[in-house]
Amino acid sequence: MNVQLPNTLFILINLMIGFLINLGGSNIVLAKDLIIDDRASGNLSSSLGTQWRLVTDQVMGGVSKGDLTQDSYKGRSCLRMRGDVSTDNNGGFVQIALDLTKDKPFDASAYAGVELSVSGNHEHYNVHFRTTDLWLPWQSYRFSFKATPEWQTIRIPFASLEAYRTTKTFHKDKLKRIGLVGIGRDFKADLCVGSIKFYVVD
Repeated sequence: MNVQLPNTLFILINLMIGFLINLGGSNIVLAKDLIIDDRASGNLSSSLGTQWRLVTDQVMGGVSKGDLTQDSYKGRSCLRMRGDVSTDNNGGFVQIALDLTKDKPFDASAYAGVELSVSGNHEHYNVHFRTTDLWLPWQSYRFSFKATPEWQTIRIPFASLEAYRTTKTFHKDKLKRIGLVGIGRDFKADLCVGSIKFYVVD
């Protein structure tokens, strides 16, 4: 018994290792990036099946004007948001917004943040997230970036979002909408979006 025990344990250990390797190979699926929109639709539909729409401060009495089009910039298809942002009448924004799902919260727990491919007119823009925890229209979780005339890739970690006019903690399993916004000052907005996706940690 004492002589055979080490050999028996050795066999059992090897069988267990082989089982775990096979189990991992067949059942463990690594998370991968999820495309929100890669402009393959050729219209205002996203890769998620929901529609981009233009929102301006006119919904609350402002006078900012804008438009949203399917365009091409430097050989690349893009969504293009253009407009005149005005702070008159307590306004001050133009936005393109996308609901991430049609009827329930979007769970982005598997992802670290969003990645944008953008170009623009040397102005600063915001990314705004809304979750099902937010009720008032001015509440959001925000990140600011500068859009240059050359195409650039910008990664926005969820951990870098700043809560705006809310004390609610950001929950990435309760996402509702994402918006790209020209806001807060008088300027001409011109932003091209070539792609947007959720990314996983490298």
